[in-house]
Amino acid sequence: MNFAILTKELKKGVSVAERVTGKNLTLPILDNVLVEALQNFLKISATDLELGIQWWGMCKTDKEGKIAVPAKLLSQIIGSLSDEKVNVKEKGNTLVIEGKNYKTQVKGFTSDDFPIIPTFSKDVFVEVDAKKIKEGLMSVVDVVSLSQIKPEISGVYFSFEKDAVKMVATDSFRLAEKIIAFSNKQGYKNMFKEGISFILPQRAAKELINIISDEEKTLRIYLSESQVLFETFLSTVNHPEINLISRQIEGEYPSYQEIIPKEGKTKITVNKEEFLKQIKTAGIFGGRTNEVVLKITAKEKQAEIFSQDADIGEANLSIPAKTEGSSVKVSFNWKFLIDGLVNIKSSEIVFEFQGDDGPAVIRPVGDISYLYVVMPIKL
Repeated sequence: MNFAILTKELKKGVSVAERVTGKNLTLPILDNVLVEALQNFLKISATDLELGIQWWGMCKTDKEGKIAVPAKLLSQIIGSLSDEKVNVKEKGNTLVIEGKNYKTQVKGFTSDDFPIIPTFSKDVFVEVDAKKIKEGLMSVVDVVSLSQIKPEISGVYFSFEKDAVKMVATDSFRLAEKIIAFSNKQGYKNMFKEGISFILPQRAAKELINIISDEEKTLRIYLSESQVLFETFLSTVNHPEINLISRQIEGEYPSYQEIIPKEGKTKITVNKEEFLKQIKTAGIFGGRTNEVVLKITAKEKQAEIFSQDADIGEANLSIPAKTEGSSVKVSFNWKFLIDGLVNIKSSEIVFEFQGDDGPAVIRPVGDISYLYVVMPIKL
């Protein structure tokens, strides 16, 4: 193996791949990345057997070949390079990196020891606007359950329909749904004959957010029976840049639509930023249970917010609001409220209540693509 590559490209590839690696005592080979010189391209791969990443960058290849090398060590070496480009070659299971004034040698392993990353048939896929998928994921990914008791809610649910993509996450106490609609299918191509869906582990979802750059235009998604592949592309040539391969979570996603109230008994419309600020202030006195109380009085033009901690004090706050429906007094975990509010872009929100103990819904004003359901603290 022998190739020359721009240092910034090599740094980019190593930084993308090494995020999947870690200290693995039972399978030390998983601490490595696979460096592979192909014709005109460098390919760097990493896997932890549940999540895999493959990165491609342009290079000048004199001799093809591949070697597995420790990811952390390679990252430290590459991070200290200042030359514009470097020459890299493999000599007897050692990776040699050379520049103008330096030469480093990293002991590696034969590529035969490196796990095989699954391959996919690429005849059928979904092609979608990458930035919209990233923005949608960011609005739901933190709502995923961290418990493994119900594995089907420990990931993000994706549903690809005729002209829309739906992303959903829940932890049983709250639920976030983001729908990305595509008018005239612009920015969306679904080659599957029927609607498809899958549950993506939270870690994979967060990694997908990381790999989609602000300049990214297209994301392709391929499916096998138990895995999913996300693919981004190089901007300079028609070739993949990053492949992210993840297992799908087995099981049936809950019929979450059943818990979303069709219409609230009480409804308030408030300024989002002002409400967010007041909830954060009340949260200071939320105590161990993070409890804040919202009180809405019928025909009043404000919402009251109260919290109390026996050790430090209490907060009595109010915010101007347009109110509809009956009076209500409800307790919420203030952190759960903030998790929903920060993902809303509109200047105003609608907060709908189902009495004292039913699920409440937060929606952006003028935007039907996002909703956030939160359960009250039952007294």
